[in-house]
Amino acid sequence: MKQDRSILVVEDEQATRDLVCAQLGADYEVRSASNGEEALSMLKKRNFDLMLLDLNLPGINGLQVLEKVAAGGKGPTVIMVSADAVVANAVRALREGAYDYLVKPFSMEQLHTTLAQALDCTEFLSANRVQRKSARRATDFAGMLGEAECMLELKSDIGKIADTRGTVLLMGESGTGKELAARAIHELSARRRGPYIRINCAAIPESLLEAELFGHEKGAFTNAISRREGMFELSHGGTLLLDEVTEIAPNMQSKLLRVLQEREIMRIGGKESIKVDVRVIATTNRDLRKEVREGRFKEDLYYRLNVIPLNVPPLRDRPEDIAMLTGYFVRRSCAENGRAMLEVDASAMEAIVRHPWRGNVRELENCIERTVILCEGEILDAEQLRLDAEIGEDGAVEGLDSTSLTLREMEKELILRRLNRTGGNRTKAAEMLGISVRTLRNKINQYRTEGVAIPS
Repeated sequence: MKQDRSILVVEDEQATRDLVCAQLGADYEVRSASNGEEALSMLKKRNFDLMLLDLNLPGINGLQVLEKVAAGGKGPTVIMVSADAVVANAVRALREGAYDYLVKPFSMEQLHTTLAQALDCTEFLSANRVQRKSARRATDFAGMLGEAECMLELKSDIGKIADTRGTVLLMGESGTGKELAARAIHELSARRRGPYIRINCAAIPESLLEAELFGHEKGAFTNAISRREGMFELSHGGTLLLDEVTEIAPNMQSKLLRVLQEREIMRIGGKESIKVDVRVIATTNRDLRKEVREGRFKEDLYYRLNVIPLNVPPLRDRPEDIAMLTGYFVRRSCAENGRAMLEVDASAMEAIVRHPWRGNVRELENCIERTVILCEGEILDAEQLRLDAEIGEDGAVEGLDSTSLTLREMEKELILRRLNRTGGNRTKAAEMLGISVRTLRNKINQYRTEGVAIPS
């Protein structure tokens, strides 16, 4: 470690200052100051990794220097020293941000150990801050990660259409990142300073969806005690994301079509139309053409939404991105959970790349987060991944005897397993099952009438 770290020694007794500087000179770049004012002046000119700060200094004392260093934000890691073993002083120094408090006389061995520990702690915290900053930052195209050809094509298309006004239809399986793509469109558009509002059409009961989208006037219905603006009004000047748009009931589809055509809404109980300037993005994990053919989705609305269709590829179509995504999720999870960076060994990476990831990127993300939280060592291996073994390579559900169970019984068992695995979270369970939240809700109600206990 010879002189690759710097330390400022602040000590008014020259003999002590010279002795400490001589002892540390072999391992650190050492500078010294005889009082607090001189130390603060030196700190303004350059940075130090460590500061050995005497408490009893002439003029401004060590605690006052420490307060100024702490108030300045980025500064050296401070070890306070004093000939007085006063507990109150030690407590105050630690509260003000000192790493440790040494009482004179102390041995050089004790000093070296304390300084080394302070450096280790500082380096860990610094790395953790970098990880947090990196994890929060949109590292690639407004947060969309991937260099596979299909992802590059999608990002290129988003770049071309982001600043247009046309309605966008994002299609893809659950967990592929449709909402990220929607946010990227918003952030790359001229509307990025306007509101970005997302509404999950499947999660809102049919009786409430109209009020959520279009708002209502006071007294329009029971409990409408005041006027309320809907999502379209709140999104004025920005972007409205209609997530899982295929779950909208037919009568609401007609009203949505009118809004998209006329670019105006009418609140429930209102008498006047209100013009709105909103970029609409819709997402679906269903085949909309099939929904239209089978009469579940209005053809006119389909064409109105399908102005700019974009397909978000499943993870199986971009296997070359899996290792990169894994590394990103590991770094982010380590940063968010305040732990040192984990190393993903070869066995884990091989298992990750070979896994089918039917839940796509969301399943991979959740798996990595769970593993980081539960991992006890510094190496993340295949055993710790605990990859879901319920679905075999042939698509069969392990533990279910397809020869003795009816299709309905197998369906019920799989639904209950997914609810149990997600802690009763219906949205996540529906995504894993590949069905809508409404369908899952109907199944749950049916099972309850049969006396089945529903995981929660």
